[in-house]
Amino acid sequence: MTKNDQNHSILDEVSIDESKINELIEKYDAESRYRKLTGLSGKFITVWLCAMSLFHLYTAGIATMPITIQRAIHLTFAIVAVYVLYPASRKGSKTTTPIYDWILAVLSGGVIGYIIFFFNDIARRGAEPLPYEIWLGIAAIILVLEAGRRVVGNVLPCMSILFLLYCHFGYMVPGMFQIRGYTLSRIIQHMYLTPEGIFGLALGVSATFVIVFIIFGAFLSQSGGARFFNELALAVAGGTPGGPAKVAVVASGLLGTINGSSVANVATTGTFTIPLMKRVGYPPHYAGAVEACASTGGQLMPPIMGAGAFIMSEFLGIPYLTIAAAAIIPAFIYYTAIFTNVHIRARKENFQGLPADQLPVVREVMRRDGHLLVPVIVIIVTLLMKYTPLRAGFIGVVSVILVSSLKQNTRMGVKDLIKALEEGARGALGVALACALVGFVVGTSSLTSLGLTISNNIIDISGGNLLLTLIMAMVACLVLGMGLPTTANYIVCSTIIAPALIGMKVLPLSAHLFVFYFGIMADLTPPVCLAAFTGAGIAGASPSKTGFTATKIALCSYIMPYMFVYNPMILLQNVVLYELVILVVSATLGVVVLAGAFEGWFYRTLKVYERLVMSICALAAIHHSMMLSLIGTAGIILAILYLRQTKGEAVLAD
Repeated sequence: MTKNDQNHSILDEVSIDESKINELIEKYDAESRYRKLTGLSGKFITVWLCAMSLFHLYTAGIATMPITIQRAIHLTFAIVAVYVLYPASRKGSKTTTPIYDWILAVLSGGVIGYIIFFFNDIARRGAEPLPYEIWLGIAAIILVLEAGRRVVGNVLPCMSILFLLYCHFGYMVPGMFQIRGYTLSRIIQHMYLTPEGIFGLALGVSATFVIVFIIFGAFLSQSGGARFFNELALAVAGGTPGGPAKVAVVASGLLGTINGSSVANVATTGTFTIPLMKRVGYPPHYAGAVEACASTGGQLMPPIMGAGAFIMSEFLGIPYLTIAAAAIIPAFIYYTAIFTNVHIRARKENFQGLPADQLPVVREVMRRDGHLLVPVIVIIVTLLMKYTPLRAGFIGVVSVILVSSLKQNTRMGVKDLIKALEEGARGALGVALACALVGFVVGTSSLTSLGLTISNNIIDISGGNLLLTLIMAMVACLVLGMGLPTTANYIVCSTIIAPALIGMKVLPLSAHLFVFYFGIMADLTPPVCLAAFTGAGIAGASPSKTGFTATKIALCSYIMPYMFVYNPMILLQNVVLYELVILVVSATLGVVVLAGAFEGWFYRTLKVYERLVMSICALAAIHHSMMLSLIGTAGIILAILYLRQTKGEAVLAD
């Protein structure tokens, strides 16, 4: 049996039944609850989704369109597909589309498509609504709300409704949030006929950067990229102590930067990493937690970082490359912390790696599939060459097609290309509707100045205390993240919370990355931690226990955003080289030692007072103050020397 055959056998051996995985994803991810259509309906949706992908590739790499028309076409494609694919309830048919959904699909295509055909006329009259456009706007709002409910769940549509009601009934709200209230005509004009509501900036990012990179991920996956990343991680880390957990960290980090959904990422890589972790001895709840942490962190990993980073670039008006560069050190520290935690647990419990005869060889994996790294490198190089992210994504897609064709095992046929186009568009539906819904929130803020009002009140409540303001912002992001997709959560928080931080002289990039990080961490934070719940489902573990374990493993990610604010140098802002080196070294040592203190093992079993001392030193090393960092780092070095010296004595005592 060849190494390649052995590798395939171990992956296939530990694979969990696909129906169980689909059940888990559908339970925690509304976007995955789509119908599996066949016959004419299936052919229609395949053609429709392929046309959607081809349109966006065309506008990304060949010809551009007016911004509002691009957004309207994007939403037309998405909303029609949602009504055809997504049932009104979980009890709805999973194999056929009822006639009323076809009617809703046609109506939604009509009211959104109206903007496409009459855009110039609307612009000429300053978006002043005609009488019948009021009814079209009402229909558009209702249809977007319902489509959004089907594909992203109930929370965001309900929030959007509250914001829309506030526009009209705000005059009845007592106190600081009272406004004069706006007429129905004015609200419809703002939300439907201008690029301030449904067709706002958020939908614009979805219609350009986001969907192109989702299509890129679909092509890379269809060519065998996901399997390649898993095999490469298995070859590199599978044989080390606790190898399967390290495989989860590496593979999920590689895949997660392309896949913007932590739940989907857990399901993709967790199907083989979690059973492997359990095989070598990791408890089920720990295995699920490690996979959840690794998968969630993928959205923090440059160069792609999911959809939020593209939206951040547009909101702040700074190059995407600046944001990606700012995320490098935090991502390194995050994954160092996760990797160290699983290594220490493995050494503590004496977990072994997988047998060498069950592992692939790095050289063989690279020889067979290493060329699939080229498209990722192409993305990075084109961004460094100052290409726009949109053009870089298009070039990336082309490079996947060309590079994958070099070898038989990765070459995509016509069916594979169609599948990639279809999956790429399908993967963008949830983001498109979420961005359209968030348009109501952003539109309300711009119409009523609600964002400014909330920001001022946050500052007043905190008494101008920055730390208290940050804690309030963190709690708000985590609470909102319990029910909102990551992208929507970031947009909402950046609209109503980030301005408060900026108002307290926090750098805009630091403020936005602060809310971005905590929005993502909501997927790991109990009581509603969807990534951890998915990992628990695969592992057969307690969801709550898995969630709390994930929080402990990823503890550094709850500390690091404060570093963004107090020491922006970690984001490569205002860099002084020697200070940056000290910062990175001390923070890295801090998260490593903190992992040992929490696990109660570092070279040997730690006593309670040793864990306490190490925790204090670690937190000091992570602190933004240079003096405290140096003191903490010195304490860590002394502690490590002491523990190494007493390691043998502890063994003899045992």
